[in-house]
Amino acid sequence: MKNFTFIISFIGWFISLTVYSQENPSEESWIPLFNGRNLDHWIPKINGYETGENFGNTFRVEDGLLSVSYDAYEKFDSRFGHLFYDRPFSYYRLRVEYRFTGDQASGGPGWAFRNSGIMIHGQSPESMAKDQDFPISIEVQLLGGDGTNERTTANLCTPGTHVRMDGKLITEHCITSTSKTYHGDQWVQMEVVVYGDSLIRHYVDGDMVIEYTDPQVGGGVVNNFHEWAKKDDTTLKGGSISLQSESHPVQFRRVELLDLKGCTDPKAKNYKSYYVKSDNTLCKY
Repeated sequence: MKNFTFIISFIGWFISLTVYSQENPSEESWIPLFNGRNLDHWIPKINGYETGENFGNTFRVEDGLLSVSYDAYEKFDSRFGHLFYDRPFSYYRLRVEYRFTGDQASGGPGWAFRNSGIMIHGQSPESMAKDQDFPISIEVQLLGGDGTNERTTANLCTPGTHVRMDGKLITEHCITSTSKTYHGDQWVQMEVVVYGDSLIRHYVDGDMVIEYTDPQVGGGVVNNFHEWAKKDDTTLKGGSISLQSESHPVQFRRVELLDLKGCTDPKAKNYKSYYVKSDNTLCKY
C-alpha cells in the first residue's frame, strides 16, 4: 500500500512539474521595448543625418526614462527625428506612458508645441534618405494641452499614407480622436491595438478614441524620400515602430508590446490563446 501511495504521489508530482514547465496559454507575455537603462535595440534617424547618428544626444535615458531632449540644439532647424525599434511587428498591442515637459526648442514650428508621436507600420530607418523628414508610416499623434484650450491626443496622422474609416478612403493628413485634453506635465497611458492591415484602434486610459482600417501607402507630407521606397496603393500589413522628436521635450516611462502573432497549436509549449495571427513556424514542442 505504501508503494502504491508513493507511485500515485510521484505521478502527481511529475504531472504538476510538466504543467508548470509549460507557459500559461492565457498569461500575457509583454515585451519591454524600453528596458529603463539604455537604448539597446533602438536606432535613431534624424533629418539631415545618417541612420544611427543621434545628433545632440536627442534620444537618451535619464533617471530611468526614455527622454527626447534638445538642450544641445542652438535651433531646431527642421531636425525632425525618429527612434526606431530594431524589429518590425504586424499584429500586436503597444502600450506607452508619456508626458510632455519643459519648453519647446528654439525654432520649432508652432504646430509642434507639445506634439510628438508614435509611428507604426513604418518603413525601416535604413530605407530612409538622409534628408527625409518623416518615415512613410501611420502616426499615432501625441498632443499635450496648452493650459486653456481643448486638444485631443492619440489622433491619427498619415505621413505618406492613407487609411479607411467607415469604408471611406481618408486622404486628410490628421484626424482628431475623441480623447479628453491632458494639460501640464501629467503622465498619460495610451495603447494601440494593431491587427495587420485589417483594424487599428487607439486607446487612452482604457477608452477607445479612434479606429480605422486598410492602412496603405499614398499621399504626401513626407519629403525627400527615395522614390523606390514609396509605392502608392501598397497595403501596409506591418512595419517599424518609432518614437518622434518634433521639437518639444517628451518622456516615456514605459514602452511595451504584446505580440499577437505566434504559435496557435495548443500542443506546443509556447501556445498562447490570445494570438490572433497564426505563425506555427514559431511553435516549440
